[in-house]
Amino acid sequence: DGPAQRYRLVVAYDGSGFHGWQKQHPPDGEPLRTVQEVLDAALMNLLKQPVITLGASRTDSGVHALGQVVAFDAATPIPVQRLRLAINGRLPADVDVRSVDVVPASFHVLRDVESKQYRYTLWTRDARPLGIRHMVHACGFELDLDRMNDAAARLVGTHDIEGFAAAGHGRETTVRTIHHCRVMRNASDPQRIEIEIAGDGFLLNTVRIVAGTLVEVGRGQFEPSRIDEIFATADRRLAGPTLPARGLCLEWIRYGKEATEPRSHQATEP
Repeated sequence: DGPAQRYRLVVAYDGSGFHGWQKQHPPDGEPLRTVQEVLDAALMNLLKQPVITLGASRTDSGVHALGQVVAFDAATPIPVQRLRLAINGRLPADVDVRSVDVVPASFHVLRDVESKQYRYTLWTRDARPLGIRHMVHACGFELDLDRMNDAAARLVGTHDIEGFAAAGHGRETTVRTIHHCRVMRNASDPQRIEIEIAGDGFLLNTVRIVAGTLVEVGRGQFEPSRIDEIFATADRRLAGPTLPARGLCLEWIRYGKEATEPRSHQATEP
């Protein structure tokens, strides 16, 4: 099969049927259905060898993705331009590999991340969002987007974001840089409000807590300056609620050019 190469996948999934990205094997019981479990099984079935995947973002149970990035090493005679369809042919309908390429052996899917973007979608209509109920959070309030964007702009920059993190995040440093954050109406459905946030990294539940805080600002419960207070005190109790996972989607992850310069064909979505 030749020498092993490092492959990078961009993977999309509907998270509503998964217990998150990462494999989970409870001591008493069957392994939980996770995206990593399903993807590993498909790769091992295709490549006929053990495969260890590493994902760039450990999305929680119920969180969706359009651009999760996954890396693994394997030796296979299958041309890279055929791998995408071959993998997708072994995956369930709620996971889709969007692209495959070969990257240098030095590429690290976690350490080389420069930026990642999430989108949290709110539903503000009175009617229930039946067809998309697992993709949006029905917040039940009219929201003032000007106030929300005032607060969102205060998030941008390098800050200690511990006040926007769940307890037990397990990270030694809580300083992160948020590159941009904005709140907008969906162009085709103005009753759908979207919170877009990108940064070099986030802590456990950060985006869902940020979304909950911005909703409180938008409904008049918090002033936009509450963001400054949370940064100053790192007090989680000053932030809003952790909104449900179903409204959250990982949109993309970006890397430096040197880290990801492909040495072979990059498959593209047809």
